Amino acid sequence: MQMGMIGLGRMGGNMVERLIRAGHSCVVFDRSQESVRKYETKNATGASSLADFVKKLRKPRVAWVMVPSGKPTEATVMELAALMEPGDIIIDGGNSFYKDDVRRSKELKKSGIQYVDVGTSGGIWGIDRGYCMMVGGPKEALQHIDPILKTLAPGIGNIERTPGREKIGGTAEEGYLHCGPAGAGHFVKMIHNGIEYGLMQAYAEGFDIIRNANSEQLPEEHRFEFNCGDIAEVWRRGSVVGSWLLDLTAMALTETPSLSTYSGFVQDSGEGRWTVMAAVEEAVPADVLTSSLYARFRSRQEHTFAEKVLSAMRFKFGGHVERPTGG
Repeated sequence: MQMGMIGLGRMGGNMVERLIRAGHSCVVFDRSQESVRKYETKNATGASSLADFVKKLRKPRVAWVMVPSGKPTEATVMELAALMEPGDIIIDGGNSFYKDDVRRSKELKKSGIQYVDVGTSGGIWGIDRGYCMMVGGPKEALQHIDPILKTLAPGIGNIERTPGREKIGGTAEEGYLHCGPAGAGHFVKMIHNGIEYGLMQAYAEGFDIIRNANSEQLPEEHRFEFNCGDIAEVWRRGSVVGSWLLDLTAMALTETPSLSTYSGFVQDSGEGRWTVMAAVEEAVPADVLTSSLYARFRSRQEHTFAEKVLSAMRFKFGGHVERPTGG
């Protein structure tokens, strides 16, 4: 099957390569013509502009947009839509806000263009592992692009089947799922990333407690010197807290036990904020996910004003004088 990819970053480029390996043909475009040339050497068909990109696609055209969320995605989708025709399909595979998907889908429908949103998880490892995809959009569009989704997905692989799942059927076991109409795919991916924040924060806090088990503030008989890398490794073997995130943590701790090459500054990509916003709109308590988002905000400041307020109160009510770090 033929598909076009706009955006040849780590995700977009790797997806193109995975598709080509499986026998699909890809037309590619990126603002960097150097990136385009790179994938031409991998048997992709390069395009010099969006107009040239659309011209090289066979009808009904399928164009996958894999550029940064927000204004870059909005501008690309709308410029692309102006060049396409009724029956063509535009896929947004980035991390867009689901309400933007709903709006864009309605707008494109006026021109007869089908809009599909694909929440994509897999990162830089997806080229070999495959990508977990949560998809929103019209069923007819999903049926047309199914060969693409099936190739990009990891498939059942060697993961044990959930008991009883064989009676249900569907594509969830393959690693991709039609979640509903436009916006549904990115909504599910948004919650996926919100949960990811919470899981990551739980691991981070747990290992911090382990690392500080030899603190001088503890009685000597209660101090322990632990090897975090070894603990991460043993937890990977049969523990109920095993996960791919733990696998990656074990890898990092093996490479650099002190993690000294990492700054500790933790960015958030948007989905965590949107998850908390959705929880507020639905009046659903989300204590862990909200706290994990705030922890990322905290990571970007050496000391917050809130901590100064805490310190001031402790001094005023108890005369507690806070010792500087290392003092």
